[in-house]
Amino acid sequence: MNLQLTGKLALVTGSTAGIGFAIASALAAEGARVIVNGRSQGSVDEAVGQIKAAEGGEVIGFAGDLSTATAAEALAAKHPGIEILVNNLGIFEPKPFEEIPDEDWMRFFDVNVLSGVRLARLVLPAMKRANWGRIIFISSESAVQIPAEMIHYGMTKTAQLAVSRGLAEAVAGTGITVNSVLPGPTKSRGVGEFVETLAKADGKSFEDFEKEFFEKVRPTSLIKRFEAPAEIASMVAYIASPLSSGTTGAALRVDGGCTKSAF
Repeated sequence: MNLQLTGKLALVTGSTAGIGFAIASALAAEGARVIVNGRSQGSVDEAVGQIKAAEGGEVIGFAGDLSTATAAEALAAKHPGIEILVNNLGIFEPKPFEEIPDEDWMRFFDVNVLSGVRLARLVLPAMKRANWGRIIFISSESAVQIPAEMIHYGMTKTAQLAVSRGLAEAVAGTGITVNSVLPGPTKSRGVGEFVETLAKADGKSFEDFEKEFFEKVRPTSLIKRFEAPAEIASMVAYIASPLSSGTTGAALRVDGGCTKSAF
C-alpha cells in the first residue's frame, strides 16, 4: 500500500532506539523526510546512518533534549515546515508509590507530557497555514490500566490522551488530525534491558521471564508476548499518512489485547 508520505517532513522525538527508531524507519521507508532525535550527537548520527543504509531517503539528525523549551524552540526554528509530529519521547521507571517524590512526578510530566504539548504548539501554526498535518502522541495501555508499580508513568500516559483529544477538538474541521497510539508491553531497548536484568537476577531466561510476566503481570494480553517495535510503527505510519484522514481524536490500541475492552 502506498501511504502517500513521499516528501512529507516528519519529526519523531526520542527516535535513536526502540519504538521511536522503528517509527522513523517506517516513515523513511514510505518516502517521508524524517528528523531523527536523541540527546547525544553520537546516538543521533548512528541512528541516521542505520536508517539511511536500510531505507534510503532523506534522514536528518537533531541532537537535543526535547523535554526542554530551548531545544524544542531551536528545532522548530531550524525546521519550520514540520508536517508530521510523532511525540514518542518518554521515560518510565517502576517505583513504589510511597517512594515517588514530588520531583519525580514533575520530571515525568515534563518529559512525557509537556514536551509533546510544547512541540505541538510550535508546529501547529504551519500546519494550520497548510491546512494539513498529523500530530501523534505515543501513549500506552498504561493510560487506561494504570500500573500499580509505576503510577506516575501511568498518569502521564492518561494525560497524553486528554491533550490529544482536546487538541483534535481544537482543530476540528481542518485537514489536521490528532491521535494517540497505545502500545502494550514492547521489547524496546529500555524495556528489553530492564527485563533481561530482572531475568538474570532471578536466574531465568528471557523466554521464561516473558511467560511468567504475561501470566502474572499482564494476564489480559491476548498475544502473550512482548510486542516488537515494528508492530507499533506500522500503525503510526498509517495514522501519519493522508489515507488516515477520517481518523482523529482517537486512542488507537496496539496493545496485544491487554486492555480488556472491545472499544
